[in-house]
Amino acid sequence: MKPNVGLDKDQRAGVVAILKKTLADASVLSTKTRNFHWNVTGPHFSDLHKLFESQYTQIDASIDEIAENIRYFGEPSPGSLAEFLADTRLEEQAGRTMKASDMVAALLTDHEAFVRATRKDIDTAAEKYKAADVADFLTGLLEAHEKMAWMLRSILE
Repeated sequence: MKPNVGLDKDQRAGVVAILKKTLADASVLSTKTRNFHWNVTGPHFSDLHKLFESQYTQIDASIDEIAENIRYFGEPSPGSLAEFLADTRLEEQAGRTMKASDMVAALLTDHEAFVRATRKDIDTAAEKYKAADVADFLTGLLEAHEKMAWMLRSILE
């Protein structure tokens, strides 16, 4: 049974497509952050290990919310790595060993890319699909990723 929530089939499909890309981006970013948490070394190990853990924990909580938002619109939520890699707008860095500062820079790049994409998605959700609730939800994600980006940028300055 499809939801009767004031959005037609095309509007629901549009916001679900946005949410699926957002879910893929968050999942790739969480995995990358967790990888860096496990593999960071160097003189700032302890601080970065804790920071990365706090960030992937926050991203993981948002992943659940994004997936549930997809379900609100009556669609199955993607849940496989293959689906996430197909839908992500971020670059995966599989198998790369990196210096701590390069890890921070890579995460900063991804958070900033997430923010830029989400800004566009907010406008599309609100203007094209008339889904103010989705735009509001995405705004919360945007703010969280802006803060994470700021923390990472501050480390590099």
